[in-house]
Amino acid sequence: MVVLVTGANGQLGQSIQSIAGSYPDIQFVFCSSSDLDITNKENCVFVFDRSNPDYCINAGAYTAVDKAESESEKAHLINVIGAKNLAEACKDFGVTLIHISTDFVFDGNKSLPYTEEDATNPQSIYGQTKLDGEIAIQKIINNYFIIRTSWVYSQFGNNFMKTILRLAKERTSLNIVSDQIGTPTNAIDLAEAILKITLSKGEDLGDAFGIYNFSNEGECSWYDFAQKTLEINNINIDLQPIQTKGYPTPAQRPKYSVLNKSKIKNRFGIEIKSWEESLEKIVI
Repeated sequence: MVVLVTGANGQLGQSIQSIAGSYPDIQFVFCSSSDLDITNKENCVFVFDRSNPDYCINAGAYTAVDKAESESEKAHLINVIGAKNLAEACKDFGVTLIHISTDFVFDGNKSLPYTEEDATNPQSIYGQTKLDGEIAIQKIINNYFIIRTSWVYSQFGNNFMKTILRLAKERTSLNIVSDQIGTPTNAIDLAEAILKITLSKGEDLGDAFGIYNFSNEGECSWYDFAQKTLEINNINIDLQPIQTKGYPTPAQRPKYSVLNKSKIKNRFGIEIKSWEESLEKIVI
């Protein structure tokens, strides 16, 4: 089986690369943005024709949430046009698309975990472009998996966990938002879940295509996430909880964006670790 991975230099792309050796039955084709420009349809067709993939995992995205408020055209180009181009290439070459989306498609006004059927209502440019990318895919092909995830971190790239560890070396105190609730997602766990889906190719997936949620289990605030990160790494600084209004940002974040993972667990038999357990496994 050939699996083409876009966004190979991002944290999910690098996480997939880090475990690729454990999947000898898969031939991976890893493409950075310089290898495959998803915003260029002709380039997509060229790479698909050359690699002849069975699956395309789209781990490439514009993820600068606050910057997107002032770079809406760039975010749209990558998150919407890029997704559309890949969906069209997948349709032309008979490839199944696995596309990574986000909890930011929700407004955060619920108090119970979001299911795949809940109404979307993004409150930011980033969230809107990710939702528009989902819609574009669904209009073009039937054989897709859209996986919505949240608060992704890893030992690779830039993310909240690494930012906390860096700031803890530079400062004696930190103020962290405590009234936004979600679930951290270890990118390795996400990568393993995605690859489990690809290995289900031999089964009848006709009724399995669609949207799925994936994150680690449990819920916490950004403050809780920071506190646990520091605790695991034996770092002791003054950590203070603050309200969202005390830390204004260009983009609005969902106040509550915990995801219900029942669908992906039941359909693919995926066991999901708690966010605390997965965080403890990260080595920087």
